[in-house]
Amino acid sequence: MQHKPPVSSISPGGLARRRRVIEAAEALLREGKADFSMRDLAARADVSFATPFNQFGSKAAIMHALSARRIDTMRARLLASCVPPEAEGRVMLALDLAVSVILEEPTVNRAVLGWLGTAGPVTGEVWTRSSALWAQALGEGEGLTIADDQGALSRLAGHLAFAFRGVLSFWTAGEIPDADLAGTACDVARGLLAGCVATRVCV
Repeated sequence: MQHKPPVSSISPGGLARRRRVIEAAEALLREGKADFSMRDLAARADVSFATPFNQFGSKAAIMHALSARRIDTMRARLLASCVPPEAEGRVMLALDLAVSVILEEPTVNRAVLGWLGTAGPVTGEVWTRSSALWAQALGEGEGLTIADDQGALSRLAGHLAFAFRGVLSFWTAGEIPDADLAGTACDVARGLLAGCVATRVCV
């Protein structure tokens, strides 16, 4: 398997070419051309045939880069939001933001998620990146029984990543309508959080 250098070590020119390839891939997916070839991609990006391979290595790696771009957008929107003081509220907000990102371009995102669900030469870092989103939402776990327990919070973030990916897989397959995606994801997340929400005592 061909290993590509980390993005942080790529030259400005290389980063510009990567962006062109990524944007070309998104454009082709937007047109319903999920079966595009690397030659099609190079032509749409107006780069040499070798450029997509040099920058990414494979079509699977490009799909993983598209997934990473979406998770980065989710994290940026959460960071820019006025967040609730308690972890449960932040997780619900993160879910709303994540679903809004997915539904902005459902055709593109179904294609990307479909690729992530197939075996291939690239393992990617989808779970790690998704877990980081939920860890960001959980913060110190304010309002949860596991507040300040970093090990438990890390495990919960990973479980939320598993759960959201599971919901998305059924949405990708067409079993969950767009209109039900947010509600379904929130129901699953609440189930995971139910055992961790601190009991509120009324006085």
